[in-house]
Amino acid sequence: MFSIFANAWKIHDLRKKILFTIFIIIIFRLGSHIFVPFITPGAMAGMLGGDGTLMEYFNSITGGALGKGTLFAMSITPYINASIITQLLTVAIPALERMQKEGEEGQKKINKIVKSLALGIGVFQSTAFYFALSNMPGAEGSGMTSAVTHTTGFAGAVAMVTIIGCFTAGASLIIWLGEQITDRGIGNGISMILFAGIISGVPDEIYGLFRQMTTASWQGAVFVPLILLIYIAMIAFVVLMTNAERRIPVQYAKRQVGRKMYGGQSSHIPIKVAMSGVMPIIFAMSIMSLPQTILHFFGISHMTAGFWGNFLRAFNSTTWIYAFFYFLLIIGFNYFYVAVQYNPVEIANNLKKNNGAIPGYRPGKPTSDFIHNSLSKITFIGAIFLGIVAVFPIAFSNITALTGQRIAGLSLGGTTVLIVVGVALETMRTLESQMMMRHHKGFLE
Repeated sequence: MFSIFANAWKIHDLRKKILFTIFIIIIFRLGSHIFVPFITPGAMAGMLGGDGTLMEYFNSITGGALGKGTLFAMSITPYINASIITQLLTVAIPALERMQKEGEEGQKKINKIVKSLALGIGVFQSTAFYFALSNMPGAEGSGMTSAVTHTTGFAGAVAMVTIIGCFTAGASLIIWLGEQITDRGIGNGISMILFAGIISGVPDEIYGLFRQMTTASWQGAVFVPLILLIYIAMIAFVVLMTNAERRIPVQYAKRQVGRKMYGGQSSHIPIKVAMSGVMPIIFAMSIMSLPQTILHFFGISHMTAGFWGNFLRAFNSTTWIYAFFYFLLIIGFNYFYVAVQYNPVEIANNLKKNNGAIPGYRPGKPTSDFIHNSLSKITFIGAIFLGIVAVFPIAFSNITALTGQRIAGLSLGGTTVLIVVGVALETMRTLESQMMMRHHKGFLE
C-alpha cells in the first residue's frame, strides 16, 4: 500500500489530486470543530446515551462531531440513508430501475434524487435533534435548565431556525465536499469523508486504551495489548475476506461475421464473498438500536425500574441477547441485500444474448439455477463473515467482564474496521488504475 502511494506521489497529476483530497478532508475536520449557536456546551453528548444507541454509532462515524454539537454533527448520515432508501426503491419502482440501466445519464438522475432525498432527511434529523435538545437539561455545570439556551418567544424561534439550519447546511456542505473529491480528487468522495471521520477518532481510542492499561488493575495490562493484537488480526481477516471471490467460468462461442471470427475467448463472473459490504451491518444496527434510541429521546433511562428498564437492560449493546439477534439480523439483511442487487435470471439472459455459457450447463434456466445456488453459498459465507466481525467485539467485551475487566467502546469496533479497510482498499485500487492509465511501466511491480 505504501509503495503504491509513494509511486502515485511521483506523478504530477496524481499528486495534485492527492493534495486536493487532503485539503478537502482538512476543511471537513475544521467544520467538525465549529460549534452551532444556542446549544450549551456538552449538551449533544447527553444524546448519545452510552448504551449502544444508533446515535452512538453516528458519533463514531462523524469523528465525535455529533457529540460536540458542531456544524458537521450529522456528517454524511443523511446521504447514506438516502442512498439506502433509493437502492431499495429501485426494486419496487420500475421507473427507477430503468433509470439505473441508462448508464451514466441515468446515474446522474439518480444522484440528483439521492441528494434531494438527503436534504429532506437532513431537515427531518435536524428537527428531531432540536426537539430532543430542547427537552434535555443543560450539561452539568453549565447552569442552564435546557440544552438549548432559548426555547420560548422570538429568541426561541430564532434558536430553532438557527440550529436546524446549521445542521442541515452542514450536511449539505459535506455532500458537496464529497462530490469535489469524486470529481477532482482520489476515490469516492463520500467514502473518503466517512473514512476521515472514523480515523479522526482513532487517537482518542488509543489514548483511552493506554490509560486503561496504566490506571486499571492487572487485567487492563493484559487485555489492552491483547485487544491491539486482535484488531491487527481482524484487519488482516477483513482484507482477506474483502478480496476473496468465487469465479464462475464463462466460455463465449465463436461466430463469424464476414471474414472475421469473433468470440471464442474464456472469461469469468466474479462473485465477491463480501459483496454487500457494510450495508447489512448498518441495517441490523439501525433496527437493534432503534428501541433504545427512541426511549432515550423520551428520557427513559436504563436505570428506570419496571418493564422499560428491564427492556433497555436486555437490549443493551453489550448483552448476549443483543449480540444473538444482531447476528441473525445481519445474516437476514445480507441475503436480502444480495437478492436486491443480483438477479440470476438477468445474468443468465445476458450471457445467452452474448453467446456465452457456463461450461457444463445449458443456457437458460439451468444456468440461472447454477448462478442462484452459487450466490446462495457465497452469500452464506459472507453473512457469517459480517456477523463474526460485528459480534466478536461484543462477545470479547462480555468475556473480559467475567474476569472483572470490561473493555469499553468495543461494540462498534468491527463495523468501523470493515468500513476503514474497505475504503482503504478501494482507494488503493483507484490509484493503481490511475497509474495504469498513464502507462508508467514498473510502478505496479
